[in-house]
Amino acid sequence: MTTSPPEQFLTLLGESAHAGTLVKFTFGKPRSPDKTLLLLLGRPIILRGQPRLSLVWRHEQRDIIKNYPFAEAVALLAPLLGTDFYSAHLFTANGRVTQLEFNKKGMPRLTFGRAGKVAAPPPGHNRTRTRVLPAESQRWLVQLGVTTPTGAVREGMADKHRQIHKFVELLSHLVAGSGLPADRPLAIADMGCGKGYLTFAVYDYFNRVLMRPVQVRGIETRADLVKLCNRVAHDTGCEGLVFVEGSIAQTSFDQLDLLIALHACDTATDDAIAKGIAARAGLIVVAPCCQKELRPQLRPAPVLIPALRHGIFQERQAEFATDALRALLLEWAGYETKVSEFISTEHTAKNLMITAVKRPHPADQAAIANRIRHFAAFYGIQSHALARHLGFALDATPAP
Repeated sequence: MTTSPPEQFLTLLGESAHAGTLVKFTFGKPRSPDKTLLLLLGRPIILRGQPRLSLVWRHEQRDIIKNYPFAEAVALLAPLLGTDFYSAHLFTANGRVTQLEFNKKGMPRLTFGRAGKVAAPPPGHNRTRTRVLPAESQRWLVQLGVTTPTGAVREGMADKHRQIHKFVELLSHLVAGSGLPADRPLAIADMGCGKGYLTFAVYDYFNRVLMRPVQVRGIETRADLVKLCNRVAHDTGCEGLVFVEGSIAQTSFDQLDLLIALHACDTATDDAIAKGIAARAGLIVVAPCCQKELRPQLRPAPVLIPALRHGIFQERQAEFATDALRALLLEWAGYETKVSEFISTEHTAKNLMITAVKRPHPADQAAIANRIRHFAAFYGIQSHALARHLGFALDATPAP
C-alpha cells in the first residue's frame, strides 16, 4: 500500500527521534480556527531521565509548551497536518531537511534537501542555543568584519553578531507561519540595507537552510557600501543576491514576497512599508528608527500634559504613536500585524519590530479605519507619512 507524504514525514520524524538524530521540526502555514496560533515547534529533550518530544504552540501573545513520549507525540501531530497546518519542516543531524507542503487544494508534496551537517543539540532543557545560520555564513561574516577567520567574534562586533543570529531566528518563525509561495523563487528586498549584514543572513537562511531559491535585492544609498557588498556576494558564491544603489522612496517592485527595513530613519520606514504593500508582499518586517514626524503634531489629552513636560516622555510618546499608527494602517491595508521586541535593550535601543503577514481574506476595513481615526483624533494627529502613501485620510470624522 502506498504511503502518503504526511505519513512518510511522520515516519521520518519518529525514526530520527528514536535514532537520536532529530534536531528540530516546525509546523507552519496555520489553518487553525484559533487565529492567534502562529506555528508549532518541536525538539527532543531528556525529562527526568526519559526521552521526550517538547512541543511548543506559539501564539501571538504566549507559548504553550507540553512534553510527550515519542509515540504519543507523533500520534498527536498526525491529524494536524493538512488541517491545522499546511507546511512542515524536519531537520536532522546529518544535514537533511524534509519539507512537507500542502497546496491550495490540500494536496501534499514531500521534498528533501540539505542544510549542511548540523550536530544534534544536547537534549536537556538548558542546552546551548543552536545557531540557525549554516557554516557557510562564516565566509561573509569574515569579509564584513564580524568574525575572524577562526570564527571568533571581533572586538566591538558582539552586539552585531548577536543581532544577526537573533534576526534569523525570528525570521525562521515568521516564515513558517507566513504562507509564502513554495512553487517559485521568492523575491526579497532589504531596504536601506547598509553594510548588508542582515541581507546576507536572509539570503543564507532561505538558500542554504530552507534550500529555497531566492532573488534578494539590497537597496542602499551609499555607493561604497553597495560596491563592497556586491564584491562579497561574488566572492562567497551568493548567486541571486545583488546590491543596488538608490533610495527607498525611488525604488519600485513588480512583485515582492518579503520586504525588510531595519532602522530606516524616520519616514523612510513608512516609504519602505508602502513599497511592500504596493508590491503585495506576503511578509513585511520593519524595525523603526528616529520617529520624529509626529512629535510637533501631538496634542494629547489634558490629563497627559503635566507628564509630557519632560522631553523624554514626549519622545517616547511620539515613538509609540508613530508605530501604533503604522501597525493599524498595515491592518487596514490587509495585513495581520504584531509588534514585539527585536533584541534586548541591553544590546540596542532600537529594539521594536513590526511584522505584518498578508491576510488570505479581507478584514472589516471600515471598522479598522474608524479605530485609526479615533486614535489620530485623540492625539491630534492630522498627517502621517504612511497614511499619505496609502491615501488614507486621518482627519475624516470617525463614527461614534
